[in-house]
Amino acid sequence: MLFRTRFARLALTGVALVTVATAVTPQAAAHDPGRHPSGGVLSAVIRYTEHGIPHIVARDYAGLGFGTGWAQAADQVCVLADGFLTVRGERSRHFGADAAPDGSLSSATKNLSSDLYFRGIREARTVEKLLAVPAPAGPGREVKELMRGWAAGYNAWLKQNRVTDPACRGADWVRPVTALDVARRGFAVSVLGGQGRGIDGITAAQPPGAAHVPAPDARATARAARELFAAESADMGSNAVAFSGDVTANGRGLLLGNPHYPWHGGRRFWQSQQTIPGELNVSGASLLGTTLVNIGFNDKVAWSHTVATGVTLNLHQLTLDPADPTVYLVDGKRERMTERSVTVPLKDGTSVTRTQYWTRYGPVVTSLGASLPLPWSASTAYALNDPNAANMRASDTALAFGKARSTDDMLAGLRRTQGLPWVNTIAADSAGRTLFTQSQVLPRITDELTQRCSTPLGRVTYPASGVAVLDGSRGDCGLGRDQDAVQPGVFGPSRMPTLKDAAYAENSNDSAWLSNADRPLTGYERVFGTVGTPRSLRTRGAIEDVAAMADKGGLTVADLQRQQFADRVPAADLAVADTVRACEELSADLAEACGVLERWDRSMDTGSRGALLFDRFWRALTSSVPSGQLWQVPFSAADPVATPRSLDTGSPAFAKALTAAVNELRAAGIALDAPLGQHQSVLRDGRRHPVHGGTESLGVWNKIEAVWNAAGGGYTEVAHGSSHIQAVGWDGGRCPVARTLLTYSQSSNPASPHYRDQTALFSGERWVTSRFCERDIMRSPELKVVRVRERR
Repeated sequence: MLFRTRFARLALTGVALVTVATAVTPQAAAHDPGRHPSGGVLSAVIRYTEHGIPHIVARDYAGLGFGTGWAQAADQVCVLADGFLTVRGERSRHFGADAAPDGSLSSATKNLSSDLYFRGIREARTVEKLLAVPAPAGPGREVKELMRGWAAGYNAWLKQNRVTDPACRGADWVRPVTALDVARRGFAVSVLGGQGRGIDGITAAQPPGAAHVPAPDARATARAARELFAAESADMGSNAVAFSGDVTANGRGLLLGNPHYPWHGGRRFWQSQQTIPGELNVSGASLLGTTLVNIGFNDKVAWSHTVATGVTLNLHQLTLDPADPTVYLVDGKRERMTERSVTVPLKDGTSVTRTQYWTRYGPVVTSLGASLPLPWSASTAYALNDPNAANMRASDTALAFGKARSTDDMLAGLRRTQGLPWVNTIAADSAGRTLFTQSQVLPRITDELTQRCSTPLGRVTYPASGVAVLDGSRGDCGLGRDQDAVQPGVFGPSRMPTLKDAAYAENSNDSAWLSNADRPLTGYERVFGTVGTPRSLRTRGAIEDVAAMADKGGLTVADLQRQQFADRVPAADLAVADTVRACEELSADLAEACGVLERWDRSMDTGSRGALLFDRFWRALTSSVPSGQLWQVPFSAADPVATPRSLDTGSPAFAKALTAAVNELRAAGIALDAPLGQHQSVLRDGRRHPVHGGTESLGVWNKIEAVWNAAGGGYTEVAHGSSHIQAVGWDGGRCPVARTLLTYSQSSNPASPHYRDQTALFSGERWVTSRFCERDIMRSPELKVVRVRERR
């Protein structure tokens, strides 16, 4: 009723009103919005507030999807169209076989391998089969309606608008999509950590010839696997912390989410509020091309995700028939691989045909990245098992979160849908409760199974990296099924590391072990992550910060905002004093550097003098010295936050790294004490915006991975880092107290007014006050209303 009344007043308030087609205002919610209360008419109302944030209202899920697809297309049509080209397997035809995709939907290094994989998925009707699986193992009806509506909304925007973004203006590959295309994009996101990692190796796998193929080196493979699944090397990470009512000013929960994602391409976040009155009302951010808020809040709960340490794949080592390398043995019985012949059209009008080989375990794979070869020999091959290739439930989980009224509801939604492929969940609610859970879809790799079934290679890789290599020739080495799991071969909810109602629950992409240092989580299988091992500097710094905040108590949203932009450098607190003492004993040429580092405020703020010098020194040092050899005091599981420590300045690498950093800055014409913001910035609309924050190895909460260009004056672009930031609490009223920021802004179109506006805010450490309740939306001085409608 409130929505109807507010909206009826629009004509009297003088706000901008745009009507598309012959829209009608959505009325009060039907109690069963999945059953088309709109009579089959796809319609939505989109209210835009500051920074182009859309508040989308519809009467059913199809209408909500319609409005979401429309609004995403308006901001990101080129990026979206590029992604749909990927999942159709048509990149080579338009951009050339050897060009590289942007990496947002897989790790494929060339368009040809990307196309071979995704066309193979299409021709095998993989996604169609998953959509046909009844819930809860398959997606629910509401999610299917959202996908149908999203495709229609995207298509309607294309039909009624001119593309102005120079990235795809006039391109013939920008064309309508189907609900199946939307589902295929969702599938690609789900398998990013599994089959998506192995696309080059899946599409290149061919039976061996007569030449001898050496077996992989176990230690080198284990080392490569450990690096492949390390958070420090990933282009996605995150921090998040939830505080309980025991340590907040008003007894209600607080949530700070700080995901670290790419600033460019198809893995960007996009902000919105999605409302079906009486059914759903949620605000936050969605990965482009997805239909629901992935990270966000409502009037009762707030949540964020961090990329988890759970290894989302495993390998089965196949014993091959000596007479035919495309036949493998299971319990002595021959099984022939399934051959998928896939043809990809090329830009020059020709085509390439390749055959992929699939087994009962998954596709044959000959590598996981360039550094992890898995050679197919006359006697042995490797098959990749990815349980998320059977998981189309991520949107069902997102919908459950959007409807949740408490952290208990969130856990119940996770248990019911079991849809998250590669992330942890950290949440707080208005009642003051907190939650951390590593509830993700993982292969059911138990430590007992690996003891019994690991091959010699697996006995090295599993302890080192969590990548299991099982004996595929034995039927008793199958993954089995937990009774509470919705699909075979995965862990059920009762096995997930979970922490409830801690004073703080924090994760920075390390394992679940120290989500709260006073209540460590243990007892989970190695595939989930490690226990009692060194933490990253980002985790150590985060625990120091949030534990101190919890000890102080009386916390508010303002404290979350201060933590986000404190830009403290944990590496500096551990190493600067040692560095200054040591460099004074080195060459006189380093005297200036010693003074700069001694005066530095040990932060990565834009005005910090000495930050750039330490950054370049620390990168040089940590790239040349293994982390275990940096420190004089080794790691202790009894003191995991404070160890290791005491920098080993006697190493020859120390003096070499410091000298290199000094020489590098001087050669680039950069003063050793130059403010960071003068040499770490991004260019938008011809203006330089200074950027604060720092790289992974520094341990800065506000992670920024910037692109170094000495000739251009330092760091001249951001590759990935802080993205959709939210600080959320409650004050007892009906509206959450939320501050948000989308660091790279809402649109990637340089012609959009929302191409750089939030980037400028981020540069100045300013926030957006979220407009969640109707009265706040309607009071926006920049309110613009767009009504969109299209008949089925």
